[in-house]
Amino acid sequence: MQSPTLDFNRLEILSLLGRGAKGVVFLVRDKDDDRLLALKVILREAIEKKKKTKNNDEYKRVSFEQEVLSRFDHPLFPSLHGVSSTDKVIGYAIDYCPGKNLNSLRKMQSENMFSDEIIRFYAAELVLAFDYLHNQGIVYRDLKPDNVMIQENGHLMLVDFDLSTNLAPRTPQPSPSPSSETKSSPARRIKKRLFRFASFCNSGISPEEEESNSIRSSVSAAVSDSSRGEKSNSFVGTEEYVAPEVITGGGHDFAVDWWSLGIVLYEMLYGTTPFRGSNRKETFFRILTKPPNLIGETTSLRDLIRRLLDKDPSRRINVEEIKGHDFFRGVDWDKVTLVSRPPYIPAPDDGGDKGKDGNTKMDVEIIVQEIFAARKERDKQSDSNNNANLKLKNEKSGEWVKGLNNNNDLESDNNFLVF
Repeated sequence: MQSPTLDFNRLEILSLLGRGAKGVVFLVRDKDDDRLLALKVILREAIEKKKKTKNNDEYKRVSFEQEVLSRFDHPLFPSLHGVSSTDKVIGYAIDYCPGKNLNSLRKMQSENMFSDEIIRFYAAELVLAFDYLHNQGIVYRDLKPDNVMIQENGHLMLVDFDLSTNLAPRTPQPSPSPSSETKSSPARRIKKRLFRFASFCNSGISPEEEESNSIRSSVSAAVSDSSRGEKSNSFVGTEEYVAPEVITGGGHDFAVDWWSLGIVLYEMLYGTTPFRGSNRKETFFRILTKPPNLIGETTSLRDLIRRLLDKDPSRRINVEEIKGHDFFRGVDWDKVTLVSRPPYIPAPDDGGDKGKDGNTKMDVEIIVQEIFAARKERDKQSDSNNNANLKLKNEKSGEWVKGLNNNNDLESDNNFLVF
């Protein structure tokens, strides 16, 4: 499908909504119809550097995101309103969500936590969103509250698909009952995961610490067939939300999205993620070895979270079982997106008086370049400080997480890129 052409000259830049390792997101007004849009602008220089050494993966990610946006036809997903590029930037516009994201909304709640009733509504919409994506053969791979926006009508919208990938849809299979599970002990299963983790650590894949803590593979995605369908071996995600099978590198499929849903529901209930450690390595260790601490009385919500956070993807609850779970008893799945009064409806946003000076494409390019020039200088200083601190840390200790040997590869920051 051909993406519509976007003319930067017809857009007014109103404000900066966010920024990452490759680009910036602006709030803009389309002067032709006075509509507010979110404009994602990517600096060509940031992906050109990767193009020379990473088999053009970054261009593929940008192209893939534009392609999937152009074919979405669902109320919980954005529409692509246009694509444009210059010799310095690539930009594309999608729907603007005035309610910000789920993380911002959580912080507005009492004690930074949602009630079970509110969680039920948003969880149902996320289930529908994943069901739609998976039926399209797309695994999302980066669910986190920052990527779940609140639309003008109060319904959710899932954004950011540059970590998503295509997998061949497979026939849904019920999760095995406890009696059909292998008889290996929990200790044996943990040991097996740690062995895979050690193999991963020794592979030379090196994360880069970024503001958003997202992590991406420096190697091309490798896809293999298995008895459970097509899988990807890419190392992608956001550290506190990433599934165990992504960390161990044994291949992953659509089940990683249900794991991340469990993490998000836990965070909505408790105000924090379940496996957060003092650093990335400890977080990964906890993801692989620790059960979620579901404090409080046994409820259907806590049971759902427990089943979503099964470390074995073959036993993790699937979409049909999720829809039939007690937590969603009484939910009419065909009418969820038609609810007229969601838990929170944001105040109308017309953009105010911002941008009345009529900014043009030159402003977009200059702003993006200035942001990245400042960031580059900051990163140089940060790298110098980090190298000194890392040397001191390694001299003091030969063990990075209790039970695992030290692995300096995971401290390097050369091969990961975050949007």
